[in-house]
Parts: sequence; structure tokens; C-alpha cells
Amino acid sequence: MKAVLLGATRGMGRAVARLMAERGDSLFLLGRDEEQLNISARDLELRGAAKPVEAAACDLSNPETFAAALDSAAEALEGFDTVVVTAGLFDTQDRLEEDAQATEALLTADFTNTVLFCEEARKRLLAAGGGTLCVFSSVAGERGRKPIVLYGAAKAGLSAYLEGLDHKFRAEGLKTVCVKPGFVTTGMTAGLKPPPFSASAEQVAPVVLRAIDRGKPEVYAPAVWRYVMYAIRKLPRCVMRRIKF
Repeated sequence: MKAVLLGATRGMGRAVARLMAERGDSLFLLGRDEEQLNISARDLELRGAAKPVEAAACDLSNPETFAAALDSAAEALEGFDTVVVTAGLFDTQDRLEEDAQATEALLTADFTNTVLFCEEARKRLLAAGGGTLCVFSSVAGERGRKPIVLYGAAKAGLSAYLEGLDHKFRAEGLKTVCVKPGFVTTGMTAGLKPPPFSASAEQVAPVVLRAIDRGKPEVYAPAVWRYVMYAIRKLPRCVMRRIKF
């Protein structure tokens, strides 16, 4: 596999990248922190990734960096067949309600700019005959809920976009994989009380990699969240207004 990863310097992205490295995949890293990119690249080489693991600057808050970053990846890897997007922002509902700038940044990064990056990746994958686009959304987008009104709205839009891509381009060779993690204990969620069925990035990563290998259009990680969210979607509004979940 020749994979480009946006967001692989920490959390779930790093855990997935390490599994890919251990089986000898060719990897190219994208991100905004040059120091962390270099540290992660050397770490992945030591774990078995095809050398060299190179990197390029790509800032999810700046769409002008997307095309050049993907072009650099294509040149270094001599073409790529997989793109994995784990980058994104998270903040609590309370803080977002109080900070309009934080809200704008989150909505822009997690929906608009993620879609713009995916469009750049989609064009390149299709031009090469197809491939896999794996993007991390969230179970937060499954239904409007009190604790995650704004974050959930961004992820709902992203999930809908990815489903649409799968419907339109699967027959042309583009396999779109929408990952819907539940609560994962990473730096992004530090300080928050883990709910039931929470998992670590290392527990989520193997589930995601299997989905990438199989081209599975939708994957819940851990798998129990498929059933949890099925039940939540069936609850009437009068119940949803009363519960805190």
C-alpha cells in the first residue's frame, strides 16, 4: 500500500500509521508541525515502513496547502493508492457556545476544509484508476444530541458527504471508508470523563485498518457503537430532550 496520511502525528492517526508501518507499507505524512512530522516519520521507519518516510506541510485550516502537499506525496511515493484523514478539531459544547471564533474554526476544519481536502484527494485517486479514501467522522454525527450540538453537526455533514462519494464513485474504483469512532481516549479528549464503551487509539486502529483493506464503506470503532447508535436513532424526540447523552 502507498498511503498518504493527514493527522498521523498523534492519536488515532498515529496508531493507524504505526500498524501500516509494521507491515511495510509506503507512507507519506501530511501535517502542520514540521518537528512532529519528522519525529513521526523516523518512528514509522523504525517500525518497518518502507524507507524513506517523507512529509510535507499541510494545514487543515488553510486549503491553499492541500494541492501542493498531495502533489509532493505523489512525487515521493511515485503515485499513491490510499489517503487517510484523521486530522480535525474537537471542543466541548459549553466552550463552543461561549466562543464564536472557536466554533467557526471547528466547523470549518471538521466539515468545509476536510471536504475540500477530500476533493483534492478524490481527483488524484480517480485519475490514477481508483484507490481508497478513508476519513474519520464520528458517532457524534449520527443524531443531534445535547452535549455535542456543534461538533455533531460538522460530523453529520462529513458523514453525509462521504456516503455520497461512495454512492457516486465506487463503480469507478474509489473506495470511500467512513470511520465512526465512539469516545477514544487521546490528547483531544484529555480531561473528559470517558463514557461506557470508550476505547484507546490502539484498540481502534486494527478495526480501521481492516476496513481500509476491505474497502468497507462504513465502520464503527469499537464495533459496539453500531448498536448503541442504532438504539439512540430510534429514541423519540421527547426522550432525547430529557436525557443527557
